[in-house]
This record gives sequence, C-alpha cells and structure tokens, in this order.
Amino acid sequence: MYCVNCGTPLTQGLSYCNRCGVSLRERSETKTGAISAFLTAITLIAVIGLGIMLGGAMALRKEADLSQGLIGFFMLFTFLIVGITEVMLVRNLSKLFRSNERTQYLPSPQPIPHDLRLPQASPLGEPVSSVTENTTRTLEYARREQ
Repeated sequence: MYCVNCGTPLTQGLSYCNRCGVSLRERSETKTGAISAFLTAITLIAVIGLGIMLGGAMALRKEADLSQGLIGFFMLFTFLIVGITEVMLVRNLSKLFRSNERTQYLPSPQPIPHDLRLPQASPLGEPVSSVTENTTRTLEYARREQ
C-alpha cells in the first residue's frame, strides 16, 4: 500500500502517513453540510437585504420625510453591502466545490522506482527513544541537603 499524497510505502493499519502526515482513512462524509449552509446563508442574506432596502426606503420616505436623493443613496449603499456579502459567500462556496473536486479525483500514485524508495519499516516498528532520555534528574540531591 502506498500513500496517496507522497507515494511512500506504508504498513497496514496506519491512520496517517509516516512521511507527509496525510490521513489514510477513507473519507465517507461529504461536505454537503457546509454547502447547504452556504446556500442557506446566500438566500437569507439576499431576502433580508432586499427587505431592509425596500422597507428602509419606505420608512425613510414616510417617517423621516427625506428627499429622493438621500433615499436613493441609502438604497444604493444597502445594495452594495448586500451585493459584496453575496459575492464573498459565492466565492467561498466555489472554493469549497473546487476543494471537494480535488479530493475526489486524486490520481492513483505511480509506483516509485526501487532505487528511490525509502527503507522499509519492519511491521512491528522500531522502538523510538524517549524525548526525555538523558535529561531527567532525580531528586536525591534535594533529600541530602536537608
């Protein structure tokens, strides 16, 4: 078995590649939750923004008795804020789609020539030395001082 990301030979039962750290577990869940959340946000912001734009314009005309130019500026400003927010959400949604497509269609790695392969690890693995080896101290000297 080889790593999908870097092509390193792997032993059975590993969850992550020893060389590059990519997850080797099958990804059964899809990103439909994030996609539906983006679509819901896009729809809600469009509807609420339209309501604020039209309702605010009517309220400014009736209650505040502002001129048509100021109401038009308010509607333009509201439209720009809602439009920029919508564009940003659509860009993030398209990035999510592109990342989903890349993970689905990764090519199978080509076998690495024998002379370029890393040394094979034994199935049991080699013992790893402790990080704290030769650095720990005992507290005997503190007991002797008292």
